[in-house]
Amino acid sequence: MASLDDLKKRIASVKSTQKITKAMKMVAAAKLRRAQESAERGRPYSKKMNNIILNLSNGISDKENAPKLLSGTGENKVHLCVVMTSDRGLCGGFNSNIIKKAKSYFSKTLNEGKQLKIITVGSKGNDQLKRVYGDKIIENISFKESKNANYFDADKVGRIIIEKFEAGEFDICTIFYNQFKNVITQIPQAQQIIPLNNEADHNNSDESYEFEPDEDEILSNLLPKNISTQIFKAMLENSASEQGSRMSAMDNATRNAGEMVDKLTIEYNRSRQAAITKELIEIISGAESL
Repeated sequence: MASLDDLKKRIASVKSTQKITKAMKMVAAAKLRRAQESAERGRPYSKKMNNIILNLSNGISDKENAPKLLSGTGENKVHLCVVMTSDRGLCGGFNSNIIKKAKSYFSKTLNEGKQLKIITVGSKGNDQLKRVYGDKIIENISFKESKNANYFDADKVGRIIIEKFEAGEFDICTIFYNQFKNVITQIPQAQQIIPLNNEADHNNSDESYEFEPDEDEILSNLLPKNISTQIFKAMLENSASEQGSRMSAMDNATRNAGEMVDKLTIEYNRSRQAAITKELIEIISGAESL
């Protein structure tokens, strides 16, 4: 049985941890509101851009000479997977859920005899994947210094992907991230961005546009921007999901710490009562012997 002094120290330690988790929950809650608003504002923009590109692609007469970012290389041999996670921990299952989704895709790709290349955005994803897929990781990108998700960071990732595509290093590119639904629920996503997969937005692309100049010229400028836009959208979704998951995790940790303090306090009181009773018995026994 632990001594009274040990129990006292443990109670003080758990209470100190409880203060930290409570503070982290409050900080995550404050950040969540801004991150959620940014994610919700970004969804219509990225969706609309996909729809415009789909309209443009439908107007191309020579499909064989369409931009490669739109039509792809025509091969399905090399897959580039961009796994987007956080640079910080203590956010529940946020990172693990993305990694689980990505690993499922990796296994399927490798089982089909295709080549796999991985770019990790965020140190936590790199830490988990390098144990098994270390030889597949070609680049690790971290934005620890960035306070918020921003387009400049997304554009940096987008340019790296486009450079590797133009160098013929892969055929298909898929990004992995969490889509924010609410504080409790974040949905892991696998979104193909090269070649552009328009199946999800096909039903929403019935609008008719007139373009000036022609479709090919607009697409050559719009497609690279769309890559960065989709990555930026994923970053915004991840940012909101991370704060929501952290808020939920810290709330659970705070409640668990409170329950532990209660249990330790009961144990401390019982041990103290037993010690007092023992001392009284010793005093009474000593007095009777006299």
